[in-house]
Amino acid sequence: MAIRSVAAPAVCELNPYVPGKPLDELEREYGISDAVKLASNENPLGPAPAVHAAVEAALSELHRYPDGSGFYLKQKLAQKLGVQSQQLTLGNGSNDVLVLLAEAMLTAETSAVFSEYAFLVYPLAVQATGAEALVVSANPAGHEQPLGHDLEAMLAAIRPDTRLVFVANPNNPTGTWVEQEALYAFLQHVPENVVVVLDEAYCEYTDGGEYASVPWLAEFPNLVITRTFSKIHALAGLRVGYAVSSAALAELLNRIRQPFNVNSLALVAADAALASEGHVAESRKLNDDGKLQLAEGLAGLPVTVIPSRGNFVLLDIGKDAAPVNERLMRAGVIVRPVANYGLPNHLRVSIGTQEENEVFLKAFPECFFS
Repeated sequence: MAIRSVAAPAVCELNPYVPGKPLDELEREYGISDAVKLASNENPLGPAPAVHAAVEAALSELHRYPDGSGFYLKQKLAQKLGVQSQQLTLGNGSNDVLVLLAEAMLTAETSAVFSEYAFLVYPLAVQATGAEALVVSANPAGHEQPLGHDLEAMLAAIRPDTRLVFVANPNNPTGTWVEQEALYAFLQHVPENVVVVLDEAYCEYTDGGEYASVPWLAEFPNLVITRTFSKIHALAGLRVGYAVSSAALAELLNRIRQPFNVNSLALVAADAALASEGHVAESRKLNDDGKLQLAEGLAGLPVTVIPSRGNFVLLDIGKDAAPVNERLMRAGVIVRPVANYGLPNHLRVSIGTQEENEVFLKAFPECFFS
């Protein structure tokens, strides 16, 4: 029997998400050492010291199942965000929560709206449900937010069968953002039977480090905000994220959330990370300095640096990026080609330490002009 003949058609047609190349894989394939990875938008500082201590203290309890409700982490999050713990849904990274939202809200008879060049998980999650993806053209290259979300066009794309709208702010892989005033006006016009998923995975890297979106939940019960501990909190290897929404929507998501979807070490690490405000500020400063370092180091080269509020920059190099990416890997630098997003002339470069950024800046001109 051909297994594909009995599988869900929408799943058979999926192209799986491909993560950034690991360092050890690159070094093994190319026979090199001391490579740097600037491909996966990771915090180069790593977790705060308090996180290491919390994880170490929890190791003796690995034979026990995690707290399936994440009680203590949700209490800390609720206090920080000014919401009730019943409004929170924990996920195995925010990717998990995005998939839960698609599973809870979409069927083959519905549709979802998202922007061109938006995070690749959105189309994958939508397609897996059999729903129709309504992809809205992004801002043109000459716009002040090139390749960013066109909220007016996204609003116009909503149909009677639309159940979800995904808005990433800032957006990956472009780094573009939506100003709070425009986003609030957008929410005022979205029909109340359409859930707006506001993906704020990179919000702590923005000016001031926080967005004002959480208080909007009281006004917009169809709003859900997703965030992660993978980025500025540097817990990418432990996989923990969350959604904050109305209690009614959270209750729905928790019906389909897998039991123990956040492991014990992730729970205690996230708890400790929330209290490590100094580490967050240090990480934000390192990122701001790194973006300036890359902008200055790339000045004079025939590339365009897309304005970014994430912990990465998107480069339009004006030609096929694949050969340049290959040469960078051979030089021991891993960045992220984004042809799978429909951007074959672009490379996404994560912000690293000052030393890692310098390695990239030294290698890039030679790889570009070769």
